[in-house]
This record gives sequence, structure tokens and C-alpha cells, in this order.
Amino acid sequence: MHWQPLAERNRQPEWMDQIGIDATAHDQALNGLRRINAVSGAVGSLFTPLQALARERNHSQPLRILDVACGGGDNSLALAERCRKAALAVQVDGCDLSPQAVAIASGHAADRGLNVRFFQADALKDPLPLDYDVMVCSLFLHHLDDAAAVDLLRRMGQSSRHLVLVNDLIRSPLGYGLAWVGCRLLSRSPIVHFDGPVSVQGSFRMAEVLDLAARAGLRGARVQRSWPERYLLSWRRPLGALQAP
Repeated sequence: MHWQPLAERNRQPEWMDQIGIDATAHDQALNGLRRINAVSGAVGSLFTPLQALARERNHSQPLRILDVACGGGDNSLALAERCRKAALAVQVDGCDLSPQAVAIASGHAADRGLNVRFFQADALKDPLPLDYDVMVCSLFLHHLDDAAAVDLLRRMGQSSRHLVLVNDLIRSPLGYGLAWVGCRLLSRSPIVHFDGPVSVQGSFRMAEVLDLAARAGLRGARVQRSWPERYLLSWRRPLGALQAP
């Protein structure tokens, strides 16, 4: 990995995305990411708007949430746990392209006694389900080029009944430094050591992601900064609007 200026995105192939990655190395990397996600507290920024929506609806049916491109399911499980502690009626599911990631996530759900269903799906090619109230996506958008990111945001908006939430890294010197140090402190995985800083180099700035949302037709989308040097993009379907922004 070579340092690159952060004025423009610098997308590089990440080791975690390589086909045929060693299963043991993959598992080690996912464990490292689990610790990083726990320390980052990213679920807190997702939970606040979900809690508000759940209380606003106050329906007898649980709020259905899909975590798109969920990886090892860390955020899906943490979100389900947080909602359970808050006595919110929700059903959290997750989907990912990798069957290995789905198997790992399903195993962790069973170990923790959480009713979270994981299934295999290609978020970039397969149709997104239409029966979820909320579409969530964490740490995936930075993997995509602009056109693919716009397309994913558009399809999430079209599929979600009420709310779209995207949590990801901010491309900045602070974000790069936090990724470099944090990945080495919290994981021994060479994959995590490489992919963390590279992810920041390929990520968006807040103004850029807001522009992507506008191009995706998510009118009225908002973006706010969250710890540690992440953003939360949120879009709420207008009351009475058809399910196609």
C-alpha cells in the first residue's frame, strides 16, 4: 500500500474482496472487524433514527430491517441486541454475497440467541426485497465506484418502505490516521491492517455522498458526522409517496 493524497478517491483492491481468500485468514479478519465495529459504536448512530421510527409507527407488527452487504453480521447483531434491550419490536435480517460470511453471521446469531436471519444475495445485482421498512448499509459504499453507489442507493430507496440509512467512513487525514492505528491496535490480521487505511482512501466525503444521494433520487436526504470519523446518510420516504423515489 502506498500513501496517496486524499483530495480525490483512490480505490484499490482490498484483500477481503479477493476471490478464493483463505477461510482461516477470512475468519481472522472478520473477528478483527468485529472488535473494530464494537469500539467504533457505529450502531449507536443507526439506532437513534430506528428507535424514532419504531415509536412513531407504534404498530403491532415488528419494524423490519435489512442490513445490505452485512459481511460477518456485526452491525446486524449489535443492532438487534440494542433493540432488544430497548424493548423495540424489530426483525433484523442481513444479506451478503459471501456464503462464508453468511455462515459465520448465522453462527454468531445462534450463539447469542438472536432471531436474526442471514441469507446470501448480491446487493449489486439481485433485486432487493420489497417487504422491509428500513434498508441499512454499513461500510460497503466505499467499495463502489460512483455509478454503482448511485444505483445501490436508488434501489435501496425504491425497496425500502420508510427509511434508508448508510453508515460509512469519511475520507480525511483524521480518518486515515484512525484507521491505520485502530486496525493495528484491535486486530492482528494482515488483511485488516491493509484494508482499513485503503478503505479510507476509497471512501467519500460528506458532500460527495450527499451528491450521490441526490443523483439517486433520494430527495431530502441528510448526512451527519458520527464517531469515529464516519458519516450517517439518512433518507425518509415522504408520507404518502409511492415506493419509487
